[in-house]
Amino acid sequence: MEKHEHCQAAAGEISARLSNPERNMSSELWSSVDEYIEGVLGLADPVLQSAQQAAGEAGLPAIAVSAAQGRFLEIIARMIGARRILEIGTLGGYSTIWMARALPAGGSIVTLEIDDKHAAVATSNFERAGFGDRIEVRVGSALDTLPRLYDEGAGPFDLTFIDADKPNIPAYFEWALKMSRPGAVIIVDNVIRDGAVIESENPDESVKGVRRLNEMIAANSGVRSTVLQTVGVKGYDGFAIVLVA
Repeated sequence: MEKHEHCQAAAGEISARLSNPERNMSSELWSSVDEYIEGVLGLADPVLQSAQQAAGEAGLPAIAVSAAQGRFLEIIARMIGARRILEIGTLGGYSTIWMARALPAGGSIVTLEIDDKHAAVATSNFERAGFGDRIEVRVGSALDTLPRLYDEGAGPFDLTFIDADKPNIPAYFEWALKMSRPGAVIIVDNVIRDGAVIESENPDESVKGVRRLNEMIAANSGVRSTVLQTVGVKGYDGFAIVLVA
């Protein structure tokens, strides 16, 4: 399907839904809107599609950011002139490629991945995308790798994207703060948890990790922050966005 035909089809589907007075907001509608956005803005291209395909063929979980969210990360990186980026949670490298596109000459990304298989898929994706010389993949538990990076004098980083296991994000965030320059931005994904974040007694360790993160951010006078709820092909979730003073 040509780009304009894809956009027209998606727009028609959305219009039909909106004309129904009994409609309910649903994941199906959110996904349709995301598909429209991806089509009308031309967010998909062969490089990114290849990265997604390679991840899928390797059996990696389909939990990477959406195309619209990837472009959001790229725009943030461009807005702040990021030269050094830290990513915690590589998966297949889809989000990493988006951010790498924002790097100026001499810029670099360090991305941390606990799974050898995921790291291998991501490394191949980086090479095909032409960013093999700008992206360093560190394999191992981030709770082990982050202290080593700090001791090595890595950074300061201009942008950190945290998209890893949620029980440990308070610790990841602490390390990110230590290695961020004033004016740096830290973005944390999946912090709404389908709304479960408001449930103080929720036993899920991921929800507990997000709530601890929010409390940590709120208590830190050296940052300015907000949380944005998101809907789309990735369901109902959101980003925490933190500006380091």
